[in-house]
Amino acid sequence: MKIYTKTGDLGETGLIGGRRISKHHPRIIAYGSVDELNSSVGLILATLQSSQHASKFSDFIGILLTIQNDLFTLGADLADDSPSTDNHYGSPRVNDDMITTIEKIIDTLEQELLPISFFILPGGSLESGQLHLSRSIARRSEILIVGLSKAESINPLTIIYLNRLSDLFFVMARTANKRLGILDSAWKKTH
Repeated sequence: MKIYTKTGDLGETGLIGGRRISKHHPRIIAYGSVDELNSSVGLILATLQSSQHASKFSDFIGILLTIQNDLFTLGADLADDSPSTDNHYGSPRVNDDMITTIEKIIDTLEQELLPISFFILPGGSLESGQLHLSRSIARRSEILIVGLSKAESINPLTIIYLNRLSDLFFVMARTANKRLGILDSAWKKTH
């Protein structure tokens, strides 16, 4: 099978179910952002797996692999424009269990951290910086899906999932710095 089909050469793509829409449609932009997020998670995984500190992040590797699979589900959910209550095409859908799993991971990781009373600048370690980048991509994806939801029917759990996921990336970024003995940098007002 060839990777190129030429079916998108005129600026359209197909949704699950066969409907063709423009590649600049908010639905395509939204799940394209989710794909970008998944790629950024793949970069974090590669960094952690090749790091001299990989043993400090074995739990992160499992978490991130789960997230990558969840993001494929989220992308399929958005690529199916049938109502999530109908699910005519049998597409995987974001569900409550996916959100609950993230909340439990956040609760577990937060036990390693001290409470914060300041805004944190992204960065510190390479690992933390990459997690913050994924956090910001998750936020953008969430914003795009909220915009899509104003015009079309979507599974509302997609928004909740991304909201929790960006929180998880924030906690993971702080945890990465802590495990590496690096302090989070506080934002300092300059003017």
